[in-house]
Amino acid sequence: MDSPPIIISASPHVHSDKSVKNLMYDVIIALVPAFLVSLYVFGINALITTAFAVLSCILFEYLIQKYLLKTNVTISDGSALLTGVLLAFNLPAGLPIWMVLVGSLVAIGIAKLSFGGLGFNVFNPALVGRVFLLICFPVQMTLWPTAVENSWSISDAVSGATTLGIIKEGLQYGQTMTEIGMSLPSGLDMFLGITGGSIGEMSALALLLGGFYLIVRKVITWHIPVVILATMAVMTGIFWGIDPEHYANPVIHILSGGAILGAFFMATDLVTSPVTKKGMVIFAMGIALITVVIRLFGAYPEGVSFAILIMNAFVPLINRYFKPRRFGSKIKVKIV
Repeated sequence: MDSPPIIISASPHVHSDKSVKNLMYDVIIALVPAFLVSLYVFGINALITTAFAVLSCILFEYLIQKYLLKTNVTISDGSALLTGVLLAFNLPAGLPIWMVLVGSLVAIGIAKLSFGGLGFNVFNPALVGRVFLLICFPVQMTLWPTAVENSWSISDAVSGATTLGIIKEGLQYGQTMTEIGMSLPSGLDMFLGITGGSIGEMSALALLLGGFYLIVRKVITWHIPVVILATMAVMTGIFWGIDPEHYANPVIHILSGGAILGAFFMATDLVTSPVTKKGMVIFAMGIALITVVIRLFGAYPEGVSFAILIMNAFVPLINRYFKPRRFGSKIKVKIV
């Protein structure tokens, strides 16, 4: 009697009792605290932007798989839902709906399904959608709403600069960090998330709670987020120590912008990050290095999205170089 065929799927081959659906919904649960903060700060605009991003990502995946690719529809695995949430978290609240739809189409249609779907995409889909919108619509993508008193009324949001934007603009006009510091939110506000910025990047506390949940649930390991944040702290700390009047201190760099969101929820994407511990460390250090260089010397005040996408491209090489020992391979034994 013939034995059943052995089916080899795409790597990585990791044994776990968790399904893809379980992993996706664990990440979504971890994002709930940050989403609640965004609702408190931005109100109805955050809800509308997130709802349209999620629904459009699911719809585009369904339509493309069913009518264009004519393959099995996989919207039930939660990956399209997660992509929509992460895309919304990287957008300003109140972004025009049609731009949100364009970002969803790019994230799902180009960054994900054109590569073969979940497990085959090279780049993080949500970040591809976000960077596409940033390049095509830089004005709308940098109109950051601020917290308003009646945030649950449908009205035009009051726009303002982010913490990193204030610093970048002030330094360009010759101000010192002492002068700029008078316009910055307090450390407590940055930690709690009562500041301007993308929907899901403001509250360090909420994101850290979600990241801790993912580590406890063993959805991710500590290597990538800890190495990213530690490397950023060391690098920015060196520049701040050399010239504190022209460089922000490490606490500002960690608590503001997309550092924590990127470290725990974007860079740790199981598909687009390395599979070995050594590879993860190299990957994370590269992200931190590129982020700091862009923040300090680039045209944009933020660089996390660009850094993660650049390092995504190096993941195949990192995985190739830092291979785990093959099962059954010969091991040299030294006899003393």
